[in-house]
Amino acid sequence: MNITIAGTGYVGLSLATLLAQHNKVIAKDIIPEKVDLINNKISPIVDAEISNFLKNKNLDLTATLDSTFAYKNADLVIIATPTNYDEKVNYFDTSSVEEVIDEVLSLNHDALIIIKSTIPVGFTESMKSKFGTDRIMFSPEFLREGKALYDNLYPSRIVVGESVEKGGIFVKLLRDAAIKEDIPEFYLTSTEAEAVKLFSNTYLAMRVSYFNELDSYAEVKNMNSKNIIDAISADPRIAKGYNNPSFGYGGYCLPKDTKQLLANYKEVPNNLIKAIVDSNSTRKDFITKQILERKPDVVGIYRLTMKADSDNFRYSAIQGVMNRLDAAGITMIIYEPTLTENHFNGIDVISDLVEFKQKSDVILANRFSEDLEDSREKVYTRDIYRYE
Repeated sequence: MNITIAGTGYVGLSLATLLAQHNKVIAKDIIPEKVDLINNKISPIVDAEISNFLKNKNLDLTATLDSTFAYKNADLVIIATPTNYDEKVNYFDTSSVEEVIDEVLSLNHDALIIIKSTIPVGFTESMKSKFGTDRIMFSPEFLREGKALYDNLYPSRIVVGESVEKGGIFVKLLRDAAIKEDIPEFYLTSTEAEAVKLFSNTYLAMRVSYFNELDSYAEVKNMNSKNIIDAISADPRIAKGYNNPSFGYGGYCLPKDTKQLLANYKEVPNNLIKAIVDSNSTRKDFITKQILERKPDVVGIYRLTMKADSDNFRYSAIQGVMNRLDAAGITMIIYEPTLTENHFNGIDVISDLVEFKQKSDVILANRFSEDLEDSREKVYTRDIYRYE
């Protein structure tokens, strides 16, 4: 098939490399640098499998900035553009998705449109009504940052908000390109599929919040939270995963998805969903208090990223703590090797790790690293599993 994918972030680029194994794929983006990198078989994002596929696999993949070239002859268009959460209106900014739908419908009268961007519950039906078409469907993604292509090769399930007859076309493409066999398939309505996405991420946020609150309790009561969490997680009903304390849940998905789900609950009674959102803020307040009690002159921020294998620090939890420290008048410096600038939000960026450690009275690290072993006494982290 001729497939076009709008957006080359984790979702879009992982799908592009996945489907280009057996199909002609065009990756459409608005950033020239990303297009050039992809066409030169270099991944613009940190993902080992994507980098490997681009370099070593025989992929039929072309990146472009040209909408007409991208959409005119497509059999299928996958939308994976960003939908940031707008705090003022309590709603995802879906303008990029709507712009792509409008472009595709004006250039192509046959292509199926699959929305992969995260959207509010009810959005797909509203787009069908707005544009007067039944060619739009929604399929949620369940990808980890830095492991996006791996999670497409070995998916936990495939969910599509459409009938088997129409949605099965897209499901077959994903299934044929995956390595895993016997993948569970779910055919739902579009609104049900949208709910699956938001509730899945909110459950993960709930687990993060639960273990973070456990960790706060253990720290205040002078107990070893790792001992407690190890014993709790040995229960197969609870199990491991999303149980390593942090400075809060962050990243691109969980903060905005939980807030959007809470907004969707506007007329539905709830306690738990609101508590999950509130808990994340409380955790950052607690972490900030622990730092302030050490009375540091300079706090060093070790990495802005959420994970060691990522170059993305959008909405990272540590930035929430930084905002609170800044409000308290604390001087900060940052060590973040992915930054080329000398300042980030008005804070000095130190590129030399030795200098960074020397200048810091307290080093704040959401995730510990071997790089910090020689300054362990300065480090404040709640990362109980360290290198695991």
